[in-house]
Amino acid sequence: MDLNEAIALLRDAGVPSPQHDARALLAHSESTHADFDELVRRRAQRIPLQHLLGTAAFRYLELQVGPGVFVPRPETEVLVDAVLAEIRDSDAPVVVDLCAGPGTIGYAVAHEHPGAVVHLVEQDPGAFEWLQRNRPEANPRVHLHLADAAEALGDLDGTVDVVASNPPYVAEDERELVDPEVREYDPEVALFAGADGLDVIRIVERRAAALLKPGGFLAVEHSDRQGESVPALLRDAGWTEVADHEDLTRRPRFTTARKAP
Repeated sequence: MDLNEAIALLRDAGVPSPQHDARALLAHSESTHADFDELVRRRAQRIPLQHLLGTAAFRYLELQVGPGVFVPRPETEVLVDAVLAEIRDSDAPVVVDLCAGPGTIGYAVAHEHPGAVVHLVEQDPGAFEWLQRNRPEANPRVHLHLADAAEALGDLDGTVDVVASNPPYVAEDERELVDPEVREYDPEVALFAGADGLDVIRIVERRAAALLKPGGFLAVEHSDRQGESVPALLRDAGWTEVADHEDLTRRPRFTTARKAP
């Protein structure tokens, strides 16, 4: 099939960005000699584009992704901006990425602030394999931890400058609101978080409160339906300077806060 036929097939299948995806698959087939028609048919089945390409672009990185790990989304890029702004004037800030997945936040921070000491925590063994694959070579400041976010890095309590997280945050009754690419191919453990979608964010809040220095900075992603509930959760827990922020599509996307002095 030609490019126009591929675009039409993807559009008819409900793929949100048929032109972009068809062109990306064509370029991939030309560079790897993969069968373009087969790639398009699989994308029309709503297999994630990133699984077919084997990578996901995020800021200045190309992260390897596939079955068993959450695919990075461009919405998370603005959270990374907030983290980098917080540590801009620090020579060797300590940053913790809880629920790290393939390394989206932590590796972006390590790449764009080479002096940062970055700890990435992931509890799912399947996702941790992808985290290991994406580890930057020859960077002794990057540390990986296969551990539960609720208990990880006890030896760092009170010493961390920034905790950042893109945790699971989909409520159980919102399953049908999630795109098929996400619902059927991203691991459930990376998506769903209890009746209100806040179960893991509560865990991140408690662990961040222990890890951070007084005045330390927290940035946590949430769904576009949690722009009020997540800030309220943090205020109720005693955090200061709580603020919610929009993503590039002008939707509520992440909350920042500071540990009380």
